[in-house]
Amino acid sequence: MAQTDVLLTKQPAPQTVPACELPAKLYDIARNTGAYTSSGLATAGFRTAKYLVDEWFQNCYALYHQAFADRDQSERQRHESQQLAAETEALAQRTQEDSTRKVGERLQDLQCWKSELQHEVDELVAETALLLAQKQRLERSLDATAVPFSIATDNLQCRERRQHPDLVRDYVEMELLKEAELIRNIQELLKRTIMQAVNQIRLNREQKETCEMDWSDKVEAYNIDETCARYHNQSTEVQFHLHSTKLEESASTPETWAKFTQENLCRAERERLASVNLRGLIDCILRDVAEDLRLQCDAVNLAYGHRCEELEDARLKLEQHLRKTLLEITEQEHSVAALKQAIKDKEMPLKVAQTRLYQRSHRPNVELCRDNAQFRLVSEVEELNMSLTALREKLLEAEQSLRNLEDTRMSLEKDIAVKTNSLFIDRQKCMTHRTRYPTILQLSGYQ
Repeated sequence: MAQTDVLLTKQPAPQTVPACELPAKLYDIARNTGAYTSSGLATAGFRTAKYLVDEWFQNCYALYHQAFADRDQSERQRHESQQLAAETEALAQRTQEDSTRKVGERLQDLQCWKSELQHEVDELVAETALLLAQKQRLERSLDATAVPFSIATDNLQCRERRQHPDLVRDYVEMELLKEAELIRNIQELLKRTIMQAVNQIRLNREQKETCEMDWSDKVEAYNIDETCARYHNQSTEVQFHLHSTKLEESASTPETWAKFTQENLCRAERERLASVNLRGLIDCILRDVAEDLRLQCDAVNLAYGHRCEELEDARLKLEQHLRKTLLEITEQEHSVAALKQAIKDKEMPLKVAQTRLYQRSHRPNVELCRDNAQFRLVSEVEELNMSLTALREKLLEAEQSLRNLEDTRMSLEKDIAVKTNSLFIDRQKCMTHRTRYPTILQLSGYQ
């Protein structure tokens, strides 16, 4: 609305037209009014060929505005194009420098891994030539461990026949489990040592071949990256490769690439160290096996001795508690009988007091007085009821205590039988069987 007002102010003032002297019909036609004009029903929805002065001014101003907007957009577009060209040029230069630096860093990583692989290959070659085996003593020692293992297993199975609550994970069972686990570990160690003596050379060679293949791949990759690092914008060997940015599905990531070589080195080092340890540990393994087994055997025997002492002491204490419990049961039975008699003795005084109150409630008229006798009788009934309540509660407690004592007596008798059974298993079964434990010479593989 404001723009329309501005446009109207810029228009020249309309000139005053003198009245026309034409006839009425011609005058109406000139003014496009009246019955003989083109504005009838036949021309509905159309306009005349002439525009108004306001529309002419609006059209001019629209053209001015469009020309100004087009010039402004063109100038802004030229400025943005120049700026974009400069930015992309700087970005391309920085990107190429960064890519060249990254390729150089990659060359350093490849060189480092190549050196590590070459060093490991040399170590494997030297270690493979040094490996020897001592299989005969290892096999004899492995055969000798079968007897301790059978003894420990038999002891565990015998002690499974203990009854509750003595079926407990005590020190003896922990030592037996430790002994069985120790024997299993020793047997696995001896078997593994025997197999390693046979297979270690083959494993060393396999790891050596793996490291050599990885080293060869890294040499080839190093040569390729070294060539790429020498390329620049003036190089004549470069050309367009439209699909070169597409990553191969089988391509590795820097993490998996480093992990692959690191795993190869770790496996190779592990095999090499296993070979070194195997040569150095065969002698001390056989020496330590006998010592560890005899020490564990002594620990188990000592645990058996302590456990048998604990069982014997527990059985004696249980028998003492059983005797005391039987005496207490007798006393508690007398106490229950006394409480029942006391309750029975309170019934007659309560009847007397309640009868007195009942009879006194029939006193006539004003004689129905709340005198001291009435108050005393009421308090007497209350006291007797309280006494009966306390006696009945105490009777319930005494009866429950008597039941608890009976349960305790049965538990003590059962536990004494359990302890006797446990002592028989530990002393007569297990400790007698352990006298057949092999000697140190047998465990060392000399016999």
